[in-house]
Formats: sequence, structure tokens, C-alpha cells
Amino acid sequence: MTSFTDSAAMALTLIVSLDSQLMAIVARSLWVSVWATVIACALGLLLGALLGVARFAGRNTVLALLNTFLAVPSVVVGLVVYLLLSRTGPLGFLGWLFSFKAMVLAQACLVLPVVTALTRQVVEDADVLHGEQLQSLGARTLLRSCLLAWDERHALLTVMLAAFGRAISEVGAVMIVGGNIDGFTRVMTTAIALETSKGDLPLALGLGLVLLAVVLALNVVVTVLRRWRENEEGTRVAQATMQAAV
Repeated sequence: MTSFTDSAAMALTLIVSLDSQLMAIVARSLWVSVWATVIACALGLLLGALLGVARFAGRNTVLALLNTFLAVPSVVVGLVVYLLLSRTGPLGFLGWLFSFKAMVLAQACLVLPVVTALTRQVVEDADVLHGEQLQSLGARTLLRSCLLAWDERHALLTVMLAAFGRAISEVGAVMIVGGNIDGFTRVMTTAIALETSKGDLPLALGLGLVLLAVVLALNVVVTVLRRWRENEEGTRVAQATMQAAV
């Protein structure tokens, strides 16, 4: 038996036995990521839909900034949120630093550009196909963006799942603003980093396996939704063809 196989066997034991420490970390990580995704999607879906339809002076500059935010390292996002929430920062009066709320805010800030950019692309592509028809019916920018977003709701659901996957795999930002406090702000990614440095490989590997399982489940759901959407579009095209033939 090697060190890896020993650690893998113990990690599986921790997972199967539903070890309390492991389950607490997993639950906290999922909860933080869910809230961050909800907040980011509430803002990002609306902003992205509007950007996909609206045409205004400086739009290319806004899109360039949005694409730049996509490439900002997570530790930089964590640093900015840390400075905002520190005692001398503009949001220091909230007292959120090294708390659950601080981690949610950091993840939401990190995921928001992803949701906005992907939503903008989806809605803009739909606007190219159906925008003129809606505009001829009197739908203005806000209404048109909402209608197109609803029509592309399956694609946007995939965007939301991708955002959750990005949030739950984050480590740098949440470690900076959360402090990785045992029992309070320790999540899967920060616990993996800490336990590996301490040499507690079974717990680190167990958390890693759970994280991989979550990401795998998200990919399966995204694949199913994509096939469902393709089948739905195929059925719609077939029905339109039959009606045209009649």
C-alpha cells in the first residue's frame, strides 16, 4: 500500500461514513456558493440581457471592460472586497470581514462578470434572429430584452449552472475575506489547501472528491439541458416545416 492509496481509502471512508467535519465544510461551501450565484444571477441576467439588446454610445467600451473583468485574478477580487470591508474601508461599518457574508460578496463579485458576459452573448444572438420582429410589434429595449431572455431561458439556466461551478471552485478570494476560520468560514477549497499543507491528506482528498462529484453533476445537468434544448428546437422546426407544407 502506498501513501496515496492509504489516503484514498481513508478519504472514501470519511465520505461513506458522512464524517461530521467533512459534511459541515461541504454544506458551508454549497451554501456560500448558492447565495453568491443567486445574487450574481439576479444582477447579471438583467444587465447581460440589456447589454445584448441596447445600442448606445460607449457600448464597445463597456463590453471591453466586461471582458477585462472576466480575466481578473480571484485574489485581486478578494483584495478589493477586503479593502472595502476593512475597518477603514467604505463598507467597514457593516462588520462583515472574516464572515459568511464577506465570502458570499466576494464570490458574487467574481461570478457577476461571467453571468453578465454569457447572458449578453446569448441574448444578442437571439436578438439577431428575432429582434426585428419584436421591434416591429412595438417592444422597446427593456421589454425586448426580457422577452428574448425568457425565450432563451434554457440557455440561461446553463449560464447559472456554470456560474455556480465557478463560485464553488473559488479559493483565493474567499480565503482573503473569510480567513479560513475553522467552523465558521472554512469551505471546501480553502480546507483542501490548508489540510494539504498540514499533511492531513485523507480529509483534503475526501473534500477534493466531493468537489469533483459536484462539478461532475453540474456538467451532467448542463449536458442534459443542452440535449433537451436541441430536441425541443428540432421538434419546433419540424412542426414549422409541416405547417408550411400544409
